[in-house]
Amino acid sequence: MTESVRIGLIGCGVISRAYLRAAKTFPILDFIACADINPNASASIEEEFGIKQMSVQELLDQNDIEVVLNLTIPAAHTDVNSAALAHGKHTYCEKPFGLDPKSGIEVLRLATQQNLRVGCAPDTFLGGGHQTVRALLDAGAVGQPVAGTAFMMGHGHESWHPAPEFYYKPGGGPLFDMGPYYITALVNCLGPVQRVAAITGQAFEQRTITSRPLNGTVIDVEVDTHTAGTLEFVNGAIVTIVMSFDVWRHSNHNIELHGTDASLSVPDPNGFGGRVAIGKQGEWEAQELSHGYTDNMRSIGLADMCKGIRNGREHRCSGELAYHVLEVMSAFGKSSEERHHVEIGSQPARPEPLPQGLQHGELD
Repeated sequence: MTESVRIGLIGCGVISRAYLRAAKTFPILDFIACADINPNASASIEEEFGIKQMSVQELLDQNDIEVVLNLTIPAAHTDVNSAALAHGKHTYCEKPFGLDPKSGIEVLRLATQQNLRVGCAPDTFLGGGHQTVRALLDAGAVGQPVAGTAFMMGHGHESWHPAPEFYYKPGGGPLFDMGPYYITALVNCLGPVQRVAAITGQAFEQRTITSRPLNGTVIDVEVDTHTAGTLEFVNGAIVTIVMSFDVWRHSNHNIELHGTDASLSVPDPNGFGGRVAIGKQGEWEAQELSHGYTDNMRSIGLADMCKGIRNGREHRCSGELAYHVLEVMSAFGKSSEERHHVEIGSQPARPEPLPQGLQHGELD
C-alpha cells in the first residue's frame, strides 16, 4: 500500500470544504494541519474535519508536512506558493496560477531550484465527462479537430456569493475566474495554444451586491468583465471563446469541438461529469461515459500529484500546464490593448489521460 502524503492546508474559505470532503476518496491524502489569516476560519475547519489549527508560519515551519494545499485568494497564490517551496514543501494551489506570467514563471523556477513539485487547479478535466471526451478524440471519433467554441456567460457573482468583491479585482473577472476551467479543458483535448487574438471590455464601473450579508454594498470593478477571443492551437484548431459577467441569459453550449468527420458536445468544464454527445447530420447522440469520477471530486488533482510524488511519475495538473493557461489568459488583455495577435511561448504536453476501469479512489 502506498504511504500517504502529509498535507497542510493554507486558506480555509468556502472551497476548502469541497476539497476536504472529496479528499476522503483518496487514501494517499493525509491532512494534518490547517491555517488561515482569519483564525476563525481555520478553527471552523478544525472543528468540522478534525484537522489541527495553527498559524501560517507554524504550518510552514512544521517539518513533517510534505505538501501545502494553497486555497488562498488569487492575489496571494504566488506568495504562498513561493513560501511553501522556500520551506522545502511541494505546493498545489487553486486557480489561477498567478496574476501574471512573470509571477507564474518565478514559482516554476523556484520549484526547479528546490527539486519540488508544483500543481494547480482546475482538476475537473480528470472527471468522467472530460476524460470521455479525451478518449473519443484520441480514438479519432470526430476526425481531425479543426474548430470549436467555448462560452461562459452570466451576470456576475454579486447576486449569490457571500463575499463577491474579489471577483472584480485583479485575479478575478470572468476570464481569470472561469477561464482556467475552459482553457485547461481545451488544452487537455487539443494540446497547447499557439497564439491569441482578443477584444476585452467592461460594462459597469461599479456593481451593487444583492447577496447577504453585504446586500446593498457598492463595489468598484477593476477588471474587464467581457472577454472575446480566438485561440489558435498548435495542432491547427481554431476556437472562439467568450467569458463574460455582462450577459443576462444565453443559449450557447459550454464547449463544442468540430472535426473533419463529426462534432462533439463537451460538458461544463466546471464539473466532473455531464453529457457527452457526437453529432453529424442528424440529432446529437449521447455517448456512454468511459471513465468514473463524475461527482464533485475537487482534490483529485492534488491526489494525482501526491501519487506522482510517491511513485515517481509526472502529475497531470502540473505547474507547467497552469502556467500555460495563465499565459493564454494574460494574452487576452495584451491583444486587446495592443490590437494584434499575441504569440504564446509555453507549449506543455497534453496531460496523460486517466486509465479506464479504475476503482473509486484509484488513479493508477
